[in-house]
This record gives sequence, C-alpha cells and structure tokens, in this order.
Amino acid sequence: MIDLKNLTIKKAHDSMIKRDFTSRELTQAYLDAIKEKNKDLNAILEVFEDTLIFADKADKKIKNGTAGLLTGIPFILKDNILVEGKIASAGSKILENYIATYDATVVKILKEEGAVILGRSNMDEFAMGSSTQTSAYGIARNPYDITRVPGGSSGGSAVSVASDMSLCALGTETCGSVRQPASFCGLVGLKPTYGAMSRSGLIAMGNSLDQPASFTKNVEDAEIIFNALSKYDKMDMTSVPMEKRNIPTSDIGGLPMSDVGNGEIKKIGVPRSFFSGGGVDKEVLKNFDEKIEALKKVGYEIVDLDMPDLDYSLAVYYIIMPAEVSTNLSRFDGIRYGYSAEGKDLMDVYMKSRGQGFGKEARRRILLGTYVLSHGYYDAYYNKAVLLREKISREIAKAFEKVDLIATPTTPTPAFKLGEKMNDPVAMYLCDIFSAPANIAGIPSIALPSGKNKDGLPLSFQFMAPHFCEDKLFTIGKIFETL
Repeated sequence: MIDLKNLTIKKAHDSMIKRDFTSRELTQAYLDAIKEKNKDLNAILEVFEDTLIFADKADKKIKNGTAGLLTGIPFILKDNILVEGKIASAGSKILENYIATYDATVVKILKEEGAVILGRSNMDEFAMGSSTQTSAYGIARNPYDITRVPGGSSGGSAVSVASDMSLCALGTETCGSVRQPASFCGLVGLKPTYGAMSRSGLIAMGNSLDQPASFTKNVEDAEIIFNALSKYDKMDMTSVPMEKRNIPTSDIGGLPMSDVGNGEIKKIGVPRSFFSGGGVDKEVLKNFDEKIEALKKVGYEIVDLDMPDLDYSLAVYYIIMPAEVSTNLSRFDGIRYGYSAEGKDLMDVYMKSRGQGFGKEARRRILLGTYVLSHGYYDAYYNKAVLLREKISREIAKAFEKVDLIATPTTPTPAFKLGEKMNDPVAMYLCDIFSAPANIAGIPSIALPSGKNKDGLPLSFQFMAPHFCEDKLFTIGKIFETL
C-alpha cells in the first residue's frame, strides 16, 4: 500500500523510477481516496475520465528514461484553470456547462512534463471569497474539522492535498486565495511574483492581480513546481521575459529590486504595527513570536519595520479588484456563452441571465466595481486607489533595501466555523489583510505550516520577498521546516 500521507514529489518520483509502484497505481490510490473522502469534503467537483490514460503515458516515459520530476505526479486543478475538452465553471452556475477549447499554459506545461491531472476542484464563485462557501456547487469543508471552512477561494485545491486526495494542486491567487487556504489546511502555499507564471487560460477575476499558485506538503515540492511552470509566455502580456528576471534592478513598475537570484538571507523585517492593532488571534501572535525567536536563535537578524502604508493594502485591493471584476464579468451576458435565461427582450435576457447565473457575492462585487468606475466616483475612488497602490509598492521596495525578507502571520485567525462570517462581508474580507500587500505589489510570498493551536487547527507563518526572489523563499522555507 502506498503511504499517501507522507508522500512528496521527490519520494514519488524516486519510487516510480525504482519501480516500487507505477504512476497508474499511484493515480488509482488517489482515485480511491477521492471516492472515499470527497463525499464528506466536497473538494473535488469532477474526476476526469481519462486520468488513467495519462498515468499510462507517464509510465511509458518513466520506462524509456525520459521522465522528469513531475512525470506521473497527480495534480488537482482549480475550476478556473482551463483544460481542453473539460468543463471550467469557475464555481459558477453561469458557466456550469462551459467546456474549455484550449489548455491554460500551466496545464500545457504539466501535460508536457507528463503530470497526471486528476480533475477540477471546488472554489468560491469566480474566486470571490475567503472560505469556499460561495460556490454554486456546495461548500467545501476543512479536513481538520468539517464544521470549519478550508479557506478560499482555492479551498477545494487545498483540501485535496491536505486530505491526501491529490499529491499537489494548483490554485489561483488574487489576494491570498492560495496562502489563506494553505494556512487553514496546514500546507505550503506559494504565491509567485506577478508575471512569473503565465495567466493565459485562467478565467479572469482581476487581471492586474490574478496568477497561478501552488499547494504542496513541503517547500521542496513548491520549488519543483515553480521551476517547471515559471516560464515566459508570449500568450500572456503580463508574463515577464526570462532575461529581465535575474538582474539587480528592473523596470518592472519602476521599482528597485534587491540582490535578485543570490538567495542569501541575513535580515528579516517585521512590520509589527501592521498586525498589532487588534483583530489578530492571540494564539496566532504567540506562535508568530515563538517562530521569530527561533529564527533569531539560528542566526537571523530581526529588524523592526515602520510601514504605515501597508494598513491601506486591503482597502486598495477592494477598490481595484471589484473594478476589474465588473469589467471582466460583463462578458457573461447570456448571449455569447454560458447560462442564458429566456426573456421578453434583450435587456430582459441580460438581467435574468446575470441575476440567476451569478451568486450573491459575485453580484455584490460587480455592483461595487461598477460604482467605483462610474462618472463622478472614478477619480474619487479608483484613481486614488491606483496611486496608493504605487505608494504601497514603493514602501515595500524601500523596506527591501534594509532587509532580505518581510515576515507576518499568514492569516489573523485559524480556520473559522462554516457560516460564521457569511452575513458580514467586511469580516470575511479582513481574512485577507496580511495577504494583500504581496498581491498589491506583485511580489512573491510563501505560507508555511507553523504548528497548531489548542484545538488542533493549523497555524501559518508568511514570508515576502522582492520581485523574482522565490529562491530566498525556498531557502528560508526549508530552514523554517526544521525549527
């Protein structure tokens, strides 16, 4: 029997090379786990019928000596990542029967590597939510406590890995949508630099923020996936050419970058005022302080940072993101594709299709985005948010002139109860408060398991690094795993 609980990409690869088990046998083990567990967790919306065919192809590559590290490795993909010939609904009724006509670039790379795609995972509708409770296909549940949320919006992907229904998974990040569920489910969640992984083939929510991101059990697996998927893509206008990623300075956003590519870490910055103003769980703060002390003991210098502009990150996000949402979701009109309701005239078709096809949270954000972009409010809200986004980005860049990494808790609380924040949107939005700065500035960040609280719920620690300094995150992450 394969030990799925302690399996990593490297262990699985070595075992398949040594013929301890085949990719087909590994894939079947995960399919069996899905059949047993998913009925209680509702993490996976569909298992693809051709999964074992891809496993057999992987076994041939392994047999003829052409296998890479991801060959034969089972993945789950978030429901907003296109797989040719498969439904991609983005967790919404309005796209319940939409079949993708091409592969997302990250999927294309996975297929070329010989990875096995098990199926698509549950998510908050159009990635709008922090709990995977806004999905049109039912709520997903946390495997540590099924009365609690797994986080969101990529909650289904997180649950799939945490419950051993998949070895690893891809989600998408707009504001903590991978790091927050990674925190709630005890996983490593890597949000790469914006422009490092291709956005081509992702169903858009907020174009200037969205990007693919990974869930794994350890840092080494996150590094393996990143190295495979971090490629320049001419199909994505936000993809950064490789020659611009490994230089000390960059014209990306006009922001300076510190010592890209050397991975050396001496100083870790802590913006205490950012999370000392209340609203953070006491056990989360205690755990954070304990890990900071452990980092000191192994030789890192901890530097207190004064970063007052970080406090505005979430407010900026909740102006820019809805504005982009209202524009992106305007294409779902009941005419071109997706759900269409009958109406007495064209306007009636629009109103019924969108009213019935979109859930409550999607409608809320469309309305909010339309408002901030409307005449008389565009300058007052949207333009100010764009300017403040630049100010926050510069404050972060300035901090990286003093320190190599910035550390915060990943989330202000452990996983909360199902339904607990559904009637209070602001409380739900505040779950992403520590995630927002990295998304606003486009820098990479990693969420790392950091023990458990008294109720046995996972806690998490977050590091942020300068643009294209994922190597620093992998270096510190591997050390953090030993603390």
